Amino acid sequence: MRSIILFGTLAFSVVVNAQTVFPVLTGETASGNTITLPVKGKQWTVIGLAYSQKATPVLEEWYEPAYLRFIAKHGLMAGSYDADVYFVPLFVGVNKAAYEPSLNKFRKSADPEIVDHVIFSKADIEPLKAALDLTEKDIPYFFVLDAEGRIVHREKGAYTDDKLESIEEVLMD
Repeated sequence: MRSIILFGTLAFSVVVNAQTVFPVLTGETASGNTITLPVKGKQWTVIGLAYSQKATPVLEEWYEPAYLRFIAKHGLMAGSYDADVYFVPLFVGVNKAAYEPSLNKFRKSADPEIVDHVIFSKADIEPLKAALDLTEKDIPYFFVLDAEGRIVHREKGAYTDDKLESIEEVLMD
């Protein structure tokens, strides 16, 4: 009986401590640089991901507040952590035809400070959906990765101060 309880406790602890590794995702910035995520070795990486036309504007709502907090370091505790931040609009299915026009429009209109933090990608969505549990296509997803590319925190949906603060709390640990 003791061995069953011990085994059950060990199995539970292994499941709780297991963390999913973010799958490899490649794309390009508006300046033409190819980026492959996850970027390993950085203490923290925050990735925002959207894969539908409806989700992309919701992802864009995150650009300014996330940029100010995590990149420009505005905020009381913002200087206490080091994080790379990437926003990834994925062009999938018939939307792949909009990839070049969207990239060109972004090149012309984007704030130069955020250009290298937005990665345009035409990656296959099915493996990403399965690996990251992307169940709702009309919302963006956010992932906080550790230095090994493991997902340590998730958020999804429209921007709120609470969600941004929740991400920041993880970065301060």
